[in-house]
Amino acid sequence: MNRSAAFAWLRRDGFQALWFLLPSSAGFALFYFIPFLLGIYESFTDGALGGRFVGFGNYLALLRSESFRKAAANTMIFTGIGVPLLIALSLLLALLLNRPLYARGWLRTSIMLPLVVPVASVVLIWQIVFDWNGTLNAWMHHFGMERIDWLQSNWSMSIIVAMFIWKNIGYNMVLFLAGLQSIPKDYYETASIEGAGRWRQFRTITIVYLTPTMFFVLLISIVNSFKVFRETYLLAGDYPFDRLYMLQHYMNNMFFALDVQKLTAAASLMVGCIVLLALGLLRIERRFRENTE
Repeated sequence: MNRSAAFAWLRRDGFQALWFLLPSSAGFALFYFIPFLLGIYESFTDGALGGRFVGFGNYLALLRSESFRKAAANTMIFTGIGVPLLIALSLLLALLLNRPLYARGWLRTSIMLPLVVPVASVVLIWQIVFDWNGTLNAWMHHFGMERIDWLQSNWSMSIIVAMFIWKNIGYNMVLFLAGLQSIPKDYYETASIEGAGRWRQFRTITIVYLTPTMFFVLLISIVNSFKVFRETYLLAGDYPFDRLYMLQHYMNNMFFALDVQKLTAAASLMVGCIVLLALGLLRIERRFRENTE
């Protein structure tokens, strides 16, 4: 678009579009973007108000903190386990529900229900199931097995991963279903005529044309895995079992301790990691799309 065309667009439609965007843009800038920039600035100072510039001192102190390293490691482990399982299971469900099944509409609706259930209600249900005196331990005791303190043992990470999958599988399934239904049926018919089996069709047609959707689902799932704090906080409290101590727990505790420097440094690092992951995934997806065209 040259300069004259740009000015013509501004005169014709641009100002109207800007007026419509102004309220939401102002709210985003006031409550998200500007506070985020101020937080980054505070992470380089030694005081909340009028502090001295200390460079990367707060970040170095953060990396030397054992609790931060533990929280970061747990978050990475959770993301590394939960996200691949979530994507695999949601893709499997999408493939099943894309076929003519009995009560397919009811199954799709039931899988989507966790998205509309409030987090507090979800956590209450999981507490009833996995509490020391909960439903699961009651059944185990009934069959002569020992009770397990699910939230204070090495099983605790598995509980949070299961909750994360249960909460997000419906949304990912819908995205995969949309991607599957956008693939032309002619491709499968042509492949069948040429003698390609189901596995080869899945590998050479479904996966290839579903790759853009898969990259988007992967990105959304990674972002959601960094937002699992509400579930773990309501389920296990401020200082949960070591396996459940996530980055959000660390930042929440720094907030209540009024340690603004470590809080903002940790938040900046987390956002930086998410941005780098997003840029990397988008670059890989773009290169893959160019190679397949």
